[in-house]
Amino acid sequence: MRTIKVGLLGFGTVGTGVVKNVQRNATVIQKRLGYGLELVRIADLDVETDRGVELGAGVLTTDVEDVISHPEIDIVVELIGGYEPAKSFILKAIANGKHIVTANKALMAVHGDEIIAAANRQGVSVMFEAAVGGGIPILSSIKENLCSNEFNSVLGVLNGTSNFILTKMTEDGSDFAPVLREAQELGYAEADPTFDIEGIDAAHKIALLSAICFGTSVDFGQVYTEGISQISAADIRFAAQMGYKIKLLAIGKNHGDQIEVRVHPTMLPGTYQLAGINGVFNAVRLIGDFVGPTLLYGSGAGMDATASAVMGDVMAIARDLNSGAQLRVPIMGYSADQVQSLPIKAMSEIVSYYYLRFTTLDRPGVLAEIAGCLGRYGISIQSMLQPEGHEGDSVPIVLMTHEAKEEDVSNALAEIGQLDSILQPTCLIRVEHDLD
Repeated sequence: MRTIKVGLLGFGTVGTGVVKNVQRNATVIQKRLGYGLELVRIADLDVETDRGVELGAGVLTTDVEDVISHPEIDIVVELIGGYEPAKSFILKAIANGKHIVTANKALMAVHGDEIIAAANRQGVSVMFEAAVGGGIPILSSIKENLCSNEFNSVLGVLNGTSNFILTKMTEDGSDFAPVLREAQELGYAEADPTFDIEGIDAAHKIALLSAICFGTSVDFGQVYTEGISQISAADIRFAAQMGYKIKLLAIGKNHGDQIEVRVHPTMLPGTYQLAGINGVFNAVRLIGDFVGPTLLYGSGAGMDATASAVMGDVMAIARDLNSGAQLRVPIMGYSADQVQSLPIKAMSEIVSYYYLRFTTLDRPGVLAEIAGCLGRYGISIQSMLQPEGHEGDSVPIVLMTHEAKEEDVSNALAEIGQLDSILQPTCLIRVEHDLD
């Protein structure tokens, strides 16, 4: 048996967490592996900042080549983030025969096919558990423990920032802007929160989850992505009156010859499991043909949770290396020659239930006008809520539709928007409640 040697690219928050994990849990890591694991090099542009950890002489370097070309390093951990130079560093490390562990969801969602193809040619592993759900062991569960199942859906609350904001809006009755400021003050949201609040972070994750669940390549450019910045306190209040909660939901569905991959605000019944995921926590719900519905829940981000996921991948590769069972589990969970190219269903073809909030003039006949437009496109009304009270001459009308095609709803709303009784653009939120 030999000591498995590891190199680290990036010594920020997660990189520091990895070092702390290796040092603090050295004994348990040794006991679980049965042999040594050594952190040989760490490359970062900043070698002056005190991260609160002690490193041996020569471990910290500004030269990436000291990691990706080091003759003794077996596993390179990439924690730089972004597309470049992370992609180039990973591809060069793969060319040098290094196994890869990364937490880089954006890179894997957009350029994963290229990286995985290079790794397969070179006969090395690429693992990225930390890229999806932080400390939740979702990817390994799909690829190993649940690998005999055919999955028909994967749903997730996958972004802690958005989930914190929606939870606070629900609990406090606040609007979006002040809660976003609070999230930033508490450190739950970045100074530029665009990736989180506009759904891009969750879209990266559901692209990866869908690919692994359904055995297909996912073109990230085709993933429909809509954020939470337009959700109002009124919508959350009306949803509660109708028995629903609003979540930024990441959705993957397998229809056999095509898939759905989308992220948008979604109303869920208040009794539904994912509706009860609050604060900064994440959860993923799978439905397998044999296992049935399964929910995995935990910390979706943060130094310790993400470092835990990174080290899980490092130790999985280390075990394979020491046993001579390299690439025991295919990178995407399916044999490389069995990965399909299933088309993503166009958003216009999606069928859903819809919550619609209209802001209208307070005059007789408006509801009949709206219902008539909806009826012309085959959209039937399931329920209606017309709250008491109004501001000035405007009143809200809230409708819940039966199942309808997205294209029909869009066309109907375009026609309704031309009515002189409509004062503001209509708020549309999709509804999911027949998921078993």
